[in-house]
Amino acid sequence: MKILIACEYSGTVRDAFIAKGHDAISCDLLPTDSPGPHYQGDVLDIIDDNWDLMIAHPPCTHLAVSGARWFKEKVNEQKQALEFVRNLLNSKIPKIALENPISIISSKIRKPDQIIQPWMFGHGETKATCLWLKNLPLLKATNIVDGRDDRIHKMPPSKDRWKLRSLTYQGIADAMADQWT
Repeated sequence: MKILIACEYSGTVRDAFIAKGHDAISCDLLPTDSPGPHYQGDVLDIIDDNWDLMIAHPPCTHLAVSGARWFKEKVNEQKQALEFVRNLLNSKIPKIALENPISIISSKIRKPDQIIQPWMFGHGETKATCLWLKNLPLLKATNIVDGRDDRIHKMPPSKDRWKLRSLTYQGIADAMADQWT
């Protein structure tokens, strides 16, 4: 399969699909943190390049309800972020998964098809992640673990906090590659 991993700089999801033998490329405005096929630029530049599957991780900065106290100051930014999400979801790619935390996508576009947690995929942490799916099944839990901690929520301020909070857990990436191809 030809797979586009949109808005991913880490290479985690891309590499999970490559490990399964697929032609996968990550795309982000940032350079990749992990060597591998990566397009540095706007995903909308390559979205019509005959992909079979897209996993999209649009920035949540102006969408996540964790930042609701700033929503009244972000009206234009939210409008642009929602338009970007619509462009991703409405692309002609046959299979799409869009992930984001609990966000205004649910009220402004549509409810998610599924909400997953890292502890469902071998990581003892909580981080509710919504999935909006097109022609894909719900992800099945692969390794439910105890010891659930909200480490991501408690992460102290730092210059890289936003990057660290945006990383996809390996167990979730592996489940996507196993179950969606």
